[in-house]
Amino acid sequence: MTTIKDIIEMLQKAEEPAPWMAELGQDSRAGVKNALARWQRQYHKKQMMMQEHMAKMAFDKSFAPFEGAMVAGVDEAGRGPLAGPVVTAAVILPREVPELVGLDDSKSISKVERQRLAELIHNVSIACSTHIQSARSIDDLNIYAATRDSMEQAVKALPVKPDFVIVDAMALDIDCPTESVIKGDAKSLAVAAASIIAKTTRDAIMDQLHTDFPEYHFEKNAGYGTAEHVEALHIHGPCEHHRTSFEPVKSMIAEGRKSR
Repeated sequence: MTTIKDIIEMLQKAEEPAPWMAELGQDSRAGVKNALARWQRQYHKKQMMMQEHMAKMAFDKSFAPFEGAMVAGVDEAGRGPLAGPVVTAAVILPREVPELVGLDDSKSISKVERQRLAELIHNVSIACSTHIQSARSIDDLNIYAATRDSMEQAVKALPVKPDFVIVDAMALDIDCPTESVIKGDAKSLAVAAASIIAKTTRDAIMDQLHTDFPEYHFEKNAGYGTAEHVEALHIHGPCEHHRTSFEPVKSMIAEGRKSR
């Protein structure tokens, strides 16, 4: 009789269902049943990821004005925080990118996985660019206009001119056709890639700001208005990277709390 250890090793090497697996289903040993169930769950998860990957690629392709057209995805990170910049990214992916199976909206992926995917995106993309919009520009323009301007700058900075641009929930004024897509990072592979690049770039910036202003814990909250962050604001007042047009920073400034 084949040992449980040998069966587990066989399952670890198997990439597709095989006739011998049906026999395992009749095996009475709990270790075999558990190993087979675990393989089936993992296989089902991989199949779902592949289906989602193919759907996102098909979504992007549906906007291509001609065969071989360069379709860019654009997204942002950091519209809501009390501090730090908005970072936008534009990405053009190859027609086939099996390396990016599992790529999704950056908010649904762990920090470690985002870093891994960001490296892959930089390696496999046809073109990739980012733009950083400072807190001061956000205050001067307002968050919507600042984000739109940053997205437009990211597209213009691409080393390859796109033939079509898919944007996550924003209408852009650029010299090529565009489509604003609600929840684009969940529907488009290129937009999802842009969301990863924007998020990892911004996280790195906020980690650096933490070294200069550790009292706000930017490395943990990324500038968002957590209870700990708001408490630090009341104790220390805002710093130069806080957005003076956002509450409660705006009220603090009005009350005479000067930026550091």
